Amino acid sequence: MIELESVVEQAGCDFDDLVREHQSMVFSLSYHFLHDRDLAEEVAQEVFLALHRHLAEIKSPSHAAFWLRKVAVQRSIDETRRRKRRPQVALELVAEPAAHAQARDPLLGEVLRRLIATLPEAPRTVMIMRYQEDLDPAEIAEVLEMPLGTVKSHLQRSLALLREKLQRRGVGDH
Repeated sequence: MIELESVVEQAGCDFDDLVREHQSMVFSLSYHFLHDRDLAEEVAQEVFLALHRHLAEIKSPSHAAFWLRKVAVQRSIDETRRRKRRPQVALELVAEPAAHAQARDPLLGEVLRRLIATLPEAPRTVMIMRYQEDLDPAEIAEVLEMPLGTVKSHLQRSLALLREKLQRRGVGDH
């Protein structure tokens, strides 16, 4: 049987290095879904424990980043469902509005957070990954194991719905 350490060395992935390099991304992603620091830390720990168990499957450092992002999203969604805290979580899914939005209208960020909270789970997840985690649609599709067309459809419909709701509130005319 091949020793785990030799597999890890061949892949160029050191567990401690992977943790150091990706811990803030995993925590941040979990926090955006859960908006509970302790819960996000718990999920991040679970993600890295899973990484340790599956380290032999990791082919490269870039594969590790993809794998960690995917598992963090899945575990965060599972935790949200399990704890049935969706109403509390949903209001804070987007951590901070963009700086340019804050400069134009300080209330816009809060309004957007509340509107995003009203979206169904899948579109809300796609919106968070696209606009908070800054992933492109292809990356989102890969992480969520969802067809690219579905991701684009969620984005397009969600943006149209948010735009309509903002206009009804008299916030924007874009």
